[in-house]
Amino acid sequence: MKEIAKLTDIPEGTGLRVQAEGKEIALFRVGGHVYAIDPVCPHAGGPLENGPIEGSVVICPWHAWEFDVGEGKCLNTGEEITRYSVEVRDGAVFLV
Repeated sequence: MKEIAKLTDIPEGTGLRVQAEGKEIALFRVGGHVYAIDPVCPHAGGPLENGPIEGSVVICPWHAWEFDVGEGKCLNTGEEITRYSVEVRDGAVFLV
């Protein structure tokens, strides 16, 4: 496994876009956990990592579509975006 971020790069309640295995992934730190989903809103391509986070929901900064970062599900439409498994070990985040 290759490290994709340091835990300190993702303050609680924020998102971060990273490159991993040829893909862009948005990492979110919520409630002490790190979640990983596609970084692009399927509606109009908004950068999800820049959206505000309320609980486990990130809100697209462009048109306010809401996504549960743990489930990858859009709360507006039910559409799902890709989720990725990550592991945090010794302060580093790994794509599993």
